[in-house]
Amino acid sequence: MAKAKRKFVCQQCGSVAHRWQGQCDECGEWNSLVEEAAETVFSAKHDLHGGGRAISLIGLDSDVALPPREMTGIAEFDRALGGGLVSGSATLIGGDPGIGKSTLLLQASARMAMRGLSVAYISGEEAADQVRLRARRLGLGNAPVQLASATSVRDILTTLANGPPPALVVIDSIQTMHSDLIEGAPGTVSQVRASAQELIRFAKERGTAVVLVGHVTKDGSIAGPRVLEHMVDTVLSFEGERSHQYRILRAIKNRFGGTDEIGVFSMAQEGLEEVANPSALFLTNRDETVTGATVFPALEGTRPVLVEIQALTVRLASGATPRRAVVGWDSGRLAMILAVLEARCGLSFSTCEVYLNIAGGYRISDPAADLAVAGALISALAERPVATDAVLFGEIALSGEIRPVSHTPLRLREAAKLGFNRALLPAAVADGVKGISVSGYRTLAHFVDHMLGRG
Repeated sequence: MAKAKRKFVCQQCGSVAHRWQGQCDECGEWNSLVEEAAETVFSAKHDLHGGGRAISLIGLDSDVALPPREMTGIAEFDRALGGGLVSGSATLIGGDPGIGKSTLLLQASARMAMRGLSVAYISGEEAADQVRLRARRLGLGNAPVQLASATSVRDILTTLANGPPPALVVIDSIQTMHSDLIEGAPGTVSQVRASAQELIRFAKERGTAVVLVGHVTKDGSIAGPRVLEHMVDTVLSFEGERSHQYRILRAIKNRFGGTDEIGVFSMAQEGLEEVANPSALFLTNRDETVTGATVFPALEGTRPVLVEIQALTVRLASGATPRRAVVGWDSGRLAMILAVLEARCGLSFSTCEVYLNIAGGYRISDPAADLAVAGALISALAERPVATDAVLFGEIALSGEIRPVSHTPLRLREAAKLGFNRALLPAAVADGVKGISVSGYRTLAHFVDHMLGRG
């Protein structure tokens, strides 16, 4: 058999050399030559360009039937999923401990089972009796959900393979699963990846929708290997604070729909309840005029949510270092707004402590909230309240220009629906909405003059 020839390939320019050397002759890069496996007689005879099974290629313009979906019976859950669970899909849902992941999935499983669908709930963290007790507390004790407490993936798949495949399988949680094909304790990177791969393969082959519950790290990201999020079809994040009533189910990845929809829930004694009007959660009593409070129509996907932005300024003695505290918004964005107000509008916050809060524990990342934040700050500093029937939104540039934002009609329609009559917007906005009078401002200085009654 002929001896294989050695070759060294430069990782920068791709040139080939037959012996190793410190510097590439073509590009002059040092230590870039790496030996690659040379072609042998065996590899030449077994070229991958032939001998395989020809696959059928489908044109991009071909008519393909949409994947069938199964409604969970919880409208907010279905909204976040993009219209329901897709048969044969794998969904990963993560969230802080105690946020309500198991409660939501148990409610969805019970509603699907009561419609006559076969549902299996596999718990690796709790005994079946514990899950049954929780179902009774939620008023779902009569739901025909098949419960089991197991951690062996082989045992789970063997059980599910006997008989017709269920419509839904819930694995709570993937970090407790164990595969005997590889070594390692449950929860390790290799075990989580191998267990998820076997469960996803079962979902694809049998047409069962599999929902995996994942633990999260301290920073809120899903624990385990990053490849786990690439393996599944949909990744959902359950967000919220234990001390607050609301919960938000947000899609981070969705191969069968968009990632711009959210589901809003409130935690009650009977479990998670759907919130048809999320704005009611984040708006406080607007009967009394209070300085430093403005209303901003935030946008979560295609759903507008009205939230109240609250600001408070406290004057300090000369020489004291003022404090800036932010809850629910970006502190760097607040510093930018304060700088623009001082440099472009002549307002001084250097001797004031500034506190900014998004009511209800809501978190905003939309730059359209700039004008509402600026209005709350000006109102708190000048002690002049903003009209209770007004909403504010617009992006503020470092030059002081107020720029238009997306989906203005959608935000205005939601405001009109909740009884607001006025809107303070960028001047570039062309049209308003019936029932709301629009006031446009080209620069932040003009907006400050309006707020302070200068003209």
